[in-house]
Parts: sequence; structure tokens; C-alpha cells
Amino acid sequence: MELVANIYRLTRDFPHEEQFGLSSQIRRAAVSIPSNIAEGAARNSTKEYMQFLYVSLGSISEIETQILIAEKLGFLKAENSLLEEISDIRKMLTGLISYVSKKQIQRKN
Repeated sequence: MELVANIYRLTRDFPHEEQFGLSSQIRRAAVSIPSNIAEGAARNSTKEYMQFLYVSLGSISEIETQILIAEKLGFLKAENSLLEEISDIRKMLTGLISYVSKKQIQRKN
């Protein structure tokens, strides 16, 4: 959720014409990450949870791409700290996916 707050602060300074463009797209992808984790955790099956975790993983990759596009368009200066935060979240998500997957395999055995 900290990433969401950072993204909102960062995109606040995007050009006004980007309010419904790239800014909105980045914000939606950011909100999607914790939302999908929460929704997946509330589901009745590990398979569904995994599906939502993979959607979150896709969203973090989407944000990374959009941040790089925003930098190329001059909306942002090099945001190394943000890219590091994105990388850290990707690692946490892949770790959670691995953990849940192993836990699911153990239950089957």
C-alpha cells in the first residue's frame, strides 16, 4: 500500500492532459496489487489465491513499464528509488507465490 501512496504522490505532478491517460493507468495498476492480494486471500481455494497473486505480479510489471515510459516522456526524472521499491515488491510477490505453491504441494502429499 506504500507503493500506491508513492505512485499517487508521484503522478500528481504529471501534465494535466495525462490525468486520464498514463497517470490513471499507473494508479489503477498500483491499486490493483494490494487489492488482488486481499481478494485472493479471501477466496476459498489456494488455486484462486495463486491466480490473484499472479495478477498482482502482472500489475507490478505493468507499473515498471509505465514508469519507464513516463521517464522517457519527461514526466518523471530517473526514479531509481521507485524502481528499487518495485523490484522489492516483485521479489516479495514471487516469494509469496513460491511459499503458497509449496504449501499447496505439501497439502496434496
